[in-house]
Amino acid sequence: MKNDDSIKIEGDFDGPVILNDPKEKGLYPVCEEDEISKPINSDIIVILDNGHGKETHGKRSPVWDDGTQLFEWEFNRDIAKRVYDLLEIRGYKPYILVPEDKDITLGERCRRANEIHSKQKSILVSVHANAGGGTGFEGWTTPGKTKSDDLCEFIYTSFGRNIPNLKLRKDKSDGDSDKEERFYILKNVVSPAVLLECAFMDTYSDCKFMMSDDGKILISKSISEGIMDYLKSI
Repeated sequence: MKNDDSIKIEGDFDGPVILNDPKEKGLYPVCEEDEISKPINSDIIVILDNGHGKETHGKRSPVWDDGTQLFEWEFNRDIAKRVYDLLEIRGYKPYILVPEDKDITLGERCRRANEIHSKQKSILVSVHANAGGGTGFEGWTTPGKTKSDDLCEFIYTSFGRNIPNLKLRKDKSDGDSDKEERFYILKNVVSPAVLLECAFMDTYSDCKFMMSDDGKILISKSISEGIMDYLKSI
């Protein structure tokens, strides 16, 4: 996205990261040009939060027997870039919240997001890799019924459609799928916001999926389609 002067934010960076061409063969699943229709709700900024940095302690998988290892800061940025491209090519307005490789504090990330929202309506999607010995995808919102619940539900549905073999970890106690917690990034941004734990980086099968080309394609496809489905619904 070419950031408009009306939504520029302050920070120690020059602008958005330079993203790969989404049409480059083999990178992303993109539709043919004649299949790309104008988005129904193209004025809402889709803020993609890709937190943690190179220096963040922990936030990585074990080193597996084949010598491979997933670093969450790198995974988060890779998925966010892919989602960015999949949205932009269809006419939506994505925005990378953390173009730096270093860790940016939660307070600063919220400040950036709220400054964007003060100029133009937005939603926020925070991309993460889970840990703790489980398996599957889960999405989080703040407690109570909000627009964030609807956004998260569309993303759950998209994951179920695109990756049917990936467990969907849900809390159906209030009638929808998302789990609820007062995470800092969720409670301190003004816009509807969700935090996505794409799979478990410390579970071998999940981690290998997350590091694979197919896994990255399907995860980014699921997130982007869920976002688009939500924007088309409002």
